Amino acid sequence: MVGSVASISVYPVKSLAGRSVPAALVDPAGLRGDRAYAVVDADTGERVTVKTTPELRQVVATGDAEADTITLTEVLGRPVRLDAGGEGPQVDAAAVHLVSRQAIDRAEAGDVPDGCSADDPRANVLLDLPDGDERTWVGRTVRVGDVELYVTRTPKHCLGVYAEVRRPGEITVGDVVRL
Repeated sequence: MVGSVASISVYPVKSLAGRSVPAALVDPAGLRGDRAYAVVDADTGERVTVKTTPELRQVVATGDAEADTITLTEVLGRPVRLDAGGEGPQVDAAAVHLVSRQAIDRAEAGDVPDGCSADDPRANVLLDLPDGDERTWVGRTVRVGDVELYVTRTPKHCLGVYAEVRRPGEITVGDVVRL
């Protein structure tokens, strides 16, 4: 045992704020309901991202596509729609993003490599690792509850690690994390 699950977050719409959940089903594509939609400009069909539209970060998605579309149109002052984009979640790098409280503490203390950002890691699973560092897990298998994950790499923003799902299941706040 190397730690435990401190919190779980699902981001129903890519680029929007997430919401905490007590448990999540994890399938090969990641946490069920995570990044199911992307925001698209209704007139041009182009994706609207937090990089170009920082206001997105302030909106907490409910998971109700119609309600979220109405809220986003009001907040942004222009017509948008949500796009499911085909099969699976709208992820850029990996199915699951794990970050430890200790990594966030290190980043807040200024311990981040040049070119890295400690802002808003948007992790799915926040871990409590009293004596560990998830960055050492790259290339290893980790078990979170009954879910088995293979850690593939650290993200560009340098906080936490990305992992692919090897064995689906459910994760719950308080679950044990094992290497």
